[in-house]
Amino acid sequence: MTIAVHSYTIYHSPNSYLGTVLLRRSLSAVPGACRAGAGGDGNMRNMPDSVEQARHWYAEELRYTAKVNSSAVIDAFAAIPRERFVGPGPWRIKSPMDLAEYWSTENAEPRDVYHDILIALDEAHGVNNGQPSLYAYLFDHLDIVTGEQVLHLGCGTGYYTAIAAELVGSTGKVTAIEIDATLAREARAALALWPQVRVSHADGSRTSFDPVDVIIASAGATHPLQSWLDALRPGGRLLFPMTTIRGGPGAMLLVTRRAEDELAARFVCRAGFIDFKGARSRGISRRLAAALSRDRGAAVKSLRRDPHTKNGTCWLHEREWCLSLRSIPGSAGPV
Repeated sequence: MTIAVHSYTIYHSPNSYLGTVLLRRSLSAVPGACRAGAGGDGNMRNMPDSVEQARHWYAEELRYTAKVNSSAVIDAFAAIPRERFVGPGPWRIKSPMDLAEYWSTENAEPRDVYHDILIALDEAHGVNNGQPSLYAYLFDHLDIVTGEQVLHLGCGTGYYTAIAAELVGSTGKVTAIEIDATLAREARAALALWPQVRVSHADGSRTSFDPVDVIIASAGATHPLQSWLDALRPGGRLLFPMTTIRGGPGAMLLVTRRAEDELAARFVCRAGFIDFKGARSRGISRRLAAALSRDRGAAVKSLRRDPHTKNGTCWLHEREWCLSLRSIPGSAGPV
């Protein structure tokens, strides 16, 4: 059976309009900002003066659309050239206002990629460079610091791998896994400027990993794999989309290792991704959908791996793991 892992988000819809309004109000403080003349309507002009300026405006917009608190995350988005990872334009894109179909940019101007949009990598298979506001929000919750080691599963062409590399810096390390040979080859070329990144053409569901501080999966799984949990160092974080069927309920689960046998867990937001086919079960998908329909996972506080009988503290009980209502000392509450 062919196992396919492709990255990137199908949907996520923060209040992009509000972020745009706030950005426009703040542009008076941005050197070189383009504004209408005295007789105009006061709106920002359509295009910034340079790609670098567009990138900075885009990063600042993400601060509002994704409610990002970390300046390091904003700086990373302002530093990484997205056009390097999405192929030549014109680009086929999707807007959060209309996710039903792709449409094309008018030209191949690199400034066009600096919006909160999905950009097709493989339109036929629904593989996109994920929505920036979702990833900005997720990186903000991961608290990646300089020197950490990150594992990115389903890296696609590597844009968000590069964001992680910017966060860990030259003393850190990022291992990127991609099963699609073409995407892995493109990621390896695009990420050549970041010596702390290693790209592997491999199956993230059938590989064992060295211990790391952070694991990010960019494809939807119905359950956490034991190999992922085993690779978490003390204090390590696993963030992956826990999804049901395409178009069904799904949410990002953040698991944090507090001690050897203690795993805090919480859902941080709703999201939809293409399938991580090596990490899916139809039976778990049905039970997960039923559990999410109850409370969207708001009650989840921990992930248990110890053998126990299903009881009233079990939010979703499976044979090798259980999402539980039991608290772990030192765990943060739901966001």
